Amino acid sequence: MSSINQPDGDSTAVKELWRPSSPHATQIHDFKTIVSKKHGIPLNDYNDLWQWSVSEPAKFWEEIWHYTGIKAHKPYTKVLEPDAPLFPRPHFFEGSRLNFAENLLYPASNPSDGGIAIIQATESGREFVSWRELRERVRQCANALREAGVQTGDRVAGFIGNHANTVVAMLAATSIGALWTAVSPDTGVHAVLERLTQIEPKVLFADNASLYNDKVHETHGKIREMVAKLPSLHLVVICEALRSHVFDLAGIIPHQGRVCYYVDFLSSVRNPTAPLHFESLEPDHPVYILYSSGTTGAPKPIVHGALGTLLQHKKEHVLHCDIRPGDRLFYYTTTTWMMWHWLVSGLASGATIVVYDGSPFRPLDPEGGKGEMAMPRLIDELQITHFGTSAKYLSMLEQASLNPRTYPHRPVTLQTLRAIFSTASPLAPSTFEYVYSSLHPDVMLGSITGGTDIISLFGACCPILPVHKGEIQCRGLGMAVSVFDYAGNDISSSNEPGDLVCTKPFPAQPVMFWPPGPVGMEKYRKSYFDVFGPDVWHHGDFVRINPQTSGLVMLGRSDGVLKPAGVRFGSAEIYNVVLKHFADEVEDSLCVGRRREGIDTDETVVLFVKLAPPAEPSTPISQDLVARIQAAIRKELSPRHVPGIVDACPEIPLTSNGKKVENVVKQILCGLNIKTGASVANAACLDWYRAWAANNP
Repeated sequence: MSSINQPDGDSTAVKELWRPSSPHATQIHDFKTIVSKKHGIPLNDYNDLWQWSVSEPAKFWEEIWHYTGIKAHKPYTKVLEPDAPLFPRPHFFEGSRLNFAENLLYPASNPSDGGIAIIQATESGREFVSWRELRERVRQCANALREAGVQTGDRVAGFIGNHANTVVAMLAATSIGALWTAVSPDTGVHAVLERLTQIEPKVLFADNASLYNDKVHETHGKIREMVAKLPSLHLVVICEALRSHVFDLAGIIPHQGRVCYYVDFLSSVRNPTAPLHFESLEPDHPVYILYSSGTTGAPKPIVHGALGTLLQHKKEHVLHCDIRPGDRLFYYTTTTWMMWHWLVSGLASGATIVVYDGSPFRPLDPEGGKGEMAMPRLIDELQITHFGTSAKYLSMLEQASLNPRTYPHRPVTLQTLRAIFSTASPLAPSTFEYVYSSLHPDVMLGSITGGTDIISLFGACCPILPVHKGEIQCRGLGMAVSVFDYAGNDISSSNEPGDLVCTKPFPAQPVMFWPPGPVGMEKYRKSYFDVFGPDVWHHGDFVRINPQTSGLVMLGRSDGVLKPAGVRFGSAEIYNVVLKHFADEVEDSLCVGRRREGIDTDETVVLFVKLAPPAEPSTPISQDLVARIQAAIRKELSPRHVPGIVDACPEIPLTSNGKKVENVVKQILCGLNIKTGASVANAACLDWYRAWAANNP
């Protein structure tokens, strides 16, 4: 691999930052060669392979099944009906029977029993779990669940952090055919209940406490309140996330059944030697329930199937990320976020997964120095090969001008690192350059995009393609991603911005929305097929595709598109300029459009900025800074992009995953009466925006 450090040159060209030095040694190159020979078609580059994958979806997904080594109890009779629509969701690999957990516990690569399957890292210690021990722990937990009455189709929930036992509980549940769903313990009770009351879990695993930034956060009060309002629960299992923390079971009273500690849950099994049994299930059998962001109303429970999740994740890990048996995969994530599920699927490719629970900024040793060093030191300590995080984390390191490799107090080498993944929001072009100048000059920077809706990716990384500044490398194999304008015209080749759509079926489409039946089916249809019809998945992202590189440029969410004077552009374009030029003065920003019925004849672009320390939350913005921000946006973008209003705000509303909540603020400013969902992690700050709207009529 090699980094490229070339001048920007022509302003219309895209700067190349990295190019793989050994593309022929990658698994995707091997796959391309096999497909070319088997099907007798010339595949000269990635774009040829992608085009074939979306033109022949049945053949492509069949090749993925074989190349990635899907373990099935019964073979398939048909891959996919020809010309199947996206909605109603078509069936893939009809006739087959398999088990999701079995594919993760017994991957085709057949790792040795003594090899490491999971490394658990916390602020207080490390735990290394071998493949043999992982299988044994899943066996014990699955048999305890069976004795507790859990059956295929039941829901098992976790109010639980990112620990090894969380992975164990998920695998145990899915080995039975139960559906797994989880919410991080830092989530408020209202937000948890908004989710779990809809899906009526039979069992709840819950942490006894959580540790973040050296502070112990109690969970007893939350659990007591949740359990009292979940009449479906038969069993509550308290996990010792903090072994030194005393948790009193008193007051935790399920409507039926019992509450117990995890160790007692396992030891009370009547037949402790019963083998681990994997239920043989249809390919569309549900395994996960995830939830839409729910920023303006109750979150929708999105149900993902076994084979679709498995196929998509294995394709992405093996081909797009070049993850191999024995590699060490890390993603900084909570159990709520879809990236936790993506991380855990690394087991199916024989990788060691690293699960971390704690603050990403806490020093990991007494001589740790600045807290920003926590994650780089973890990479060195645990010899991580593939490191994933949010775009926000990387931009914070950039704003701190941190270079871990030259840090004066015990610098790190990051020598094992081959890839850095970034998602949750668009990665700014300046942050692309920061990664190569200050973190590592020779890694694949995988800015990726997808979502909870597909539990995977539309825009992916690729180890045989270069990385260009500000761009996602490619459209994922088998994902017929296009860009449509508002009228439904395909503008993918024009370099113009529009809506990200998908025009061919793919296995990772949700199998349903909860509840099963007509109500859930209508929620499903309205979520993705209300805009362009049943043959076009409308994802809700605003993007453009660079015809020179075929890379994707993320411009924000479709519902956050700004349209002053009818010109459409994305909020991410504004954020990139602010980060590039004002990182020392502006900690964060939020850009929305304001248009009120009967008041405004056109949309006004409003930019809120959270001033960087030492400014106080109440510090007003100077007119000098306003003028400089507007001038920079005019110069970098165009006069049409310049915000009509720039003002300081005390806080930016975010989801628990760190995404900016543009739509809620936009509706507040437009005078709409909305019900704010509990997914806004810092919802109290919205009162400031309501007051701002009232004071700025």
